[in-house]
Amino acid sequence: MAENNERSTMSRRRFIKNSSYAAGGAIGGGFIGTLIGRNLLGDNQEVKNESQSDAPPDFNHALMHFTNQKEFAVLSAATERIFPEDDNGPGAVKLGVPFFIDHQLAGSYGHNDREYMRGPFYPGSDFQGYQTRLKRHEVFDVGIKAIQNESKNDFDANFVDLEGEQQDKILQKFQDGDVKLKGVTPTTFFELLRSATIEGAYSDPLYGGNGNMEGWMMKEYPGNYMSYLNEIGKEKFIKKEPRALRAHLKS
Repeated sequence: MAENNERSTMSRRRFIKNSSYAAGGAIGGGFIGTLIGRNLLGDNQEVKNESQSDAPPDFNHALMHFTNQKEFAVLSAATERIFPEDDNGPGAVKLGVPFFIDHQLAGSYGHNDREYMRGPFYPGSDFQGYQTRLKRHEVFDVGIKAIQNESKNDFDANFVDLEGEQQDKILQKFQDGDVKLKGVTPTTFFELLRSATIEGAYSDPLYGGNGNMEGWMMKEYPGNYMSYLNEIGKEKFIKKEPRALRAHLKS
């Protein structure tokens, strides 16, 4: 039993290491700037409503792209495996990353508004970045559906009902390119999902993720300060409480 647990732990660590999950990522980046729903799961699977929690409601946590909460649940479960909760702090779900992604897919990022999206389209190499005629919101729609299908095929269960290690195996198939998707490679979808998850964890809370700035707290990132003139030249390291963009409204 102990040997099986050790093997499972090492498998999990290898998956995280190979996917560069634990390395952090861009703070905001190009992702900042910016209704097709499918009933993928059973009728009994729902995302927990904030009214069921004792915490004050976050009115920014509302769906803009996904019209089906069951599909959103698959996205949420996938992001949590990419950025899991651990001893360092909360995971993607508690940070609001799924809502961050949903909102970005509904905006200019998800619709590739500022990018050239006309043909001809040729197969690209792994080093050419985004190479598909699909817009990003369509890539996510195709990818989320495929995650659920692979879960059904491999484990005869919904993705959200799988054990963590089983979910990792499904996601690993996308990273390795072992899944057939229409119009986009599974690796392209996986990289978009991974990047969006990391950016949602570390972007300004204005965009729906990084709840309570806890993503910044885990990295001891100070956030958005207008100036550091008072700290320049001091010999000791100065630890500052993180500050979000909304704080400047009170300045």
